[in-house]
Amino acid sequence: MKIKRVAIVGGGTAGWLAANHLGVELARDPEIEITLIESKDIPIIGVGEGTVPQIKATLKKFGIAEVDLLSCCDATFKQGIKFANWMDADKHGHNHFYYHPFSSPFPSGYDVTNYWLNNTADFEFSRLSEIYSVAELNRSPKQKSSPPYVGAVDYAYHFNAVKFADLLAKNAREKFSVRHIVETIEQVKIKSDGNIDGFVYADGRTELFDFFVDCSGFSSLLLGKTLAVPLLDKSAQILTDAALALQEPITETDEIKPYTLATAHSAGWIWDIPLTQRRGIGFVYSSQHMSESEAVASFSSYMGRDLQNANLRKIPMAIGYRESFWLKNCAALGLAQGFVEPLEATSILVTDFAALQLARNFPKLADDIPLVAEYCNKVMRYTWERVIDFVQLHYLISDRRDSSFWRESTENGVVSDILKERLAMWTIAPPKKSDFFSAFDIFGVENYLFVLYGMNYPTRPGVMALPEKNRSQELVRQVQEKSMQMGDALLSHRQWLTELKRALDSR
Repeated sequence: MKIKRVAIVGGGTAGWLAANHLGVELARDPEIEITLIESKDIPIIGVGEGTVPQIKATLKKFGIAEVDLLSCCDATFKQGIKFANWMDADKHGHNHFYYHPFSSPFPSGYDVTNYWLNNTADFEFSRLSEIYSVAELNRSPKQKSSPPYVGAVDYAYHFNAVKFADLLAKNAREKFSVRHIVETIEQVKIKSDGNIDGFVYADGRTELFDFFVDCSGFSSLLLGKTLAVPLLDKSAQILTDAALALQEPITETDEIKPYTLATAHSAGWIWDIPLTQRRGIGFVYSSQHMSESEAVASFSSYMGRDLQNANLRKIPMAIGYRESFWLKNCAALGLAQGFVEPLEATSILVTDFAALQLARNFPKLADDIPLVAEYCNKVMRYTWERVIDFVQLHYLISDRRDSSFWRESTENGVVSDILKERLAMWTIAPPKKSDFFSAFDIFGVENYLFVLYGMNYPTRPGVMALPEKNRSQELVRQVQEKSMQMGDALLSHRQWLTELKRALDSR
């Protein structure tokens, strides 16, 4: 039987990313109809406001203009993440920070890591990125003349997640003729062979489909509740399990930082994401190490005011992923598939990646499903495990021991075999590209280098020949000089966005 009717259950970022990816891949077949079913009774989580540069390729593929993203979604530029207080304050100072920037630490493609390991006292590893001075001076990554999706340095975005979903929805409906209905699903109908058949809506109507994409959030209505695919609990590896979210207004004259600020505290960390009109701020913590009242008090200290009566939104975080992302004629995306706390903007990244895998491997016939599902499940299991490795790394290699949370996180015996092996190897020699042997390692050598050596991971320095030393020294000088020059030449982040808005308003 040919698959003709596809149902996506749930809107938000996950649902509309799925609709656009499927729209791109399936648009060539006029017999296929994609329907997105959204319930008015289920709100969007709406705190996934940070991305990585891969999102630019996705938006271009969908045919979304960058100017529309910037003007419709309160969007700002993100050049990376600035990690503050993730190390022992007594050893490194109370203002210690490092960047995980969206750039390579290989100037002109040359690996200078061994040079840095032999000269760690001379400069921070983050200074191997041209982004360093641009970010520190709050500059825009783009010049006035930069083409769409291109900058003087690489970048991603911060945006209002609800408005971003609306932009994706408009694009899916207009470009790919995705049918959008607002209905409450009262019952999921199952066939005798265990496949999903369709839905009974609140008004009593029944509608049948051939394939189902579960984007119903943490409830995982189809894959979790209906098909009973269990969640693999990863809370022993990553201890944070709750967040308090706050939206803080800013004025049109406030400067905008071109990065996500991730500030560690005694039982977790705080995200601070700047948009054009507000900051999205979240206090991530482990409820086993800090009570909610203690979290509110610590969050209040960060904000400089009492948040006891503030409109804080508590978000429980079940760390883990579904044992299978695809079972029978149903695949899950977004929170319905899995969740890892929002360090490193993993939620939208994994959702986008999984939606792309689903779309590119979408079966034409129902008989194709078992083979394709088995392959895609292998891909996503590997991807989730490596994402969990990378997030856990930030806690595991810290030298903080000032609270039970940090002692338990850094002495954690629950570590994947692959991460254990890699960390052992990286005490002998620094990471290299060949250590990441799969295309599904969505965090690679550059990502690991910035985190490992931003946090002073103890790798044994190698012997350096004079030509290597001289070349490395010159390349480091060039990249740092270029970074400072760009910091002087580029407009401030706020000014660039203000001038864009002025130009659009004058049309």
